Amino acid sequence: MKKYELMTIYPLDDEQSKKGAEDLKSVLTNFGAEITEEKPFGDRDLTYEINKQKKGRFVLYTMKLNPSKISEIEKTFKINMNLLKYQFVKIDE
Repeated sequence: MKKYELMTIYPLDDEQSKKGAEDLKSVLTNFGAEITEEKPFGDRDLTYEINKQKKGRFVLYTMKLNPSKISEIEKTFKINMNLLKYQFVKIDE
């Protein structure tokens, strides 16, 4: 298992962002990820409009994950309407 950071952007609506975070965590745990840290970055303006949203709620997750599962996880994230954007970054140890 390798260490990764996952930056996510949720809609500002509390229900949507809460539902998106719950769905994201369940997907990650179903694929065997160990979330070690969840760090909110607050609400910020987006550089460009995403799904008719001009602002988003940013959250950074730190986790341990099997690299072979990332492509499967990304397929699941793409159908999550409560997740505007996401980015996996590998952390070198």
